[in-house]
Amino acid sequence: MADRKKILIADDEFNTRTALERYFRRRYDIVTAADGGEALRLLADGGFDLVLTDLRMPGADGMAVLKAAAAKGISCVLLTAYGSITDAVQAVKLGAYDFVSKPVKLDQLDAVVEAALKNEKKQAGTEEKKSAAPSHPRGVVTPEGISTPMLAVYDTARTVAPSRASVLLRGESGTGKEVIARLIHETSGRTGAFVPVHCAALTSTILESELFGYEKGAFTGANERKTGKFEQADKGTLFLDEIGEIDAATQVKLLRVLETRAFERVGGIETVHSDFRLISATNRDLRQMVRDGSFREDLFYRLSVINLELPPLRERRNEIPALVGEFAAEFASENGRKTPEIPRETMRKLCEAPWPGNIRELRNCIESMVVLSRGDVLDASLLPSEIENGAGSGDAAHPQGQAAPPASGGMAIRDAESRLIEQALEKCGGNRTKAAEMLGISRRTLQRKLAERNNEGGEG
Repeated sequence: MADRKKILIADDEFNTRTALERYFRRRYDIVTAADGGEALRLLADGGFDLVLTDLRMPGADGMAVLKAAAAKGISCVLLTAYGSITDAVQAVKLGAYDFVSKPVKLDQLDAVVEAALKNEKKQAGTEEKKSAAPSHPRGVVTPEGISTPMLAVYDTARTVAPSRASVLLRGESGTGKEVIARLIHETSGRTGAFVPVHCAALTSTILESELFGYEKGAFTGANERKTGKFEQADKGTLFLDEIGEIDAATQVKLLRVLETRAFERVGGIETVHSDFRLISATNRDLRQMVRDGSFREDLFYRLSVINLELPPLRERRNEIPALVGEFAAEFASENGRKTPEIPRETMRKLCEAPWPGNIRELRNCIESMVVLSRGDVLDASLLPSEIENGAGSGDAAHPQGQAAPPASGGMAIRDAESRLIEQALEKCGGNRTKAAEMLGISRRTLQRKLAERNNEGGEG
């Protein structure tokens, strides 16, 4: 048939290669290769819609086949033994559509192949949507001319958005993980909805029915069929917040859905398929949980194809003025008021505060100030008592009680930052690790700031 898709299967294991050929030849035109070198020669002739390739092969490995397929715009799915999953994850980062663990489950691979072929059809439309997608979603703040650790996060988020790869967002509570998840969705070109689920707020039983949905009569109170979040996120994005809180049984079920993109509703027998993209978030150390045996290693690899770590607000204080301005305007509009003026002294104290609750705490503070204000000025007297009294002036982010840089007026933010760095290095005898600890930032952040100063002509 003229419309049959053509698939190249490359695997040096005869039994695997033969079994896959027999299974897929009913619906697709199949060509096989016994090693990587043969696969590369076949790819050179072109004409394939999809490549299924083993990762470890003589002649040329799966990575070489992936690169050759990508150069021709052909989707590629990796077949890999469990011990090579980390390499398969890296392959997805380099452009592979997905990976499937060996021994291969044919129904799982079938679902991935079908989705990959559908994805190939959508590429042109996705490119158009990418250019039309919003470049600055609500809640994303990138102050002009100010270097911030979040710029790298925003850049990576937009880079990976068009892919199907799962993304794991890590960071303290309140750092804006859902904002970044929405940014990825809004710039992905996906046509479905953004569907958030807060795992920690639900018991395991309720979470299962929320994710998978249920049939009428599945349990007491199930008076009608309900679609679950996986279905609601078809052609869209499913965001699982606090993923580290799900129990072992739910982890197994989630892993199966991620591998097959198929599931059954609670109390049902019908198999439901959904083309969702998964983004998850946690403030816990999942790697340590894997080592402790409380989180499945195979699920961790599925979730963390792309890793993004969001720094706490204390490491991005130069964003505070822009965040304050955005939140003040937002809450003033909600309350039918004029955007308030923020005096220099108020902004200074906001920039000095420790904000252990990060952006969420700052947002709540500004909302309270706007609601309590009687005019168009957010006076310092509206600040919470611990901030008004300067409780944050001696926290870890400000060594020896030094104040944070003022938001406006007086010394420029970057000059004040340079002064704090110089003082910390002097107190620590030039030891950058100790200076970073004193400043309450990572050593990598300190090195970057020193490099920026050197590029601007400063002394490091």
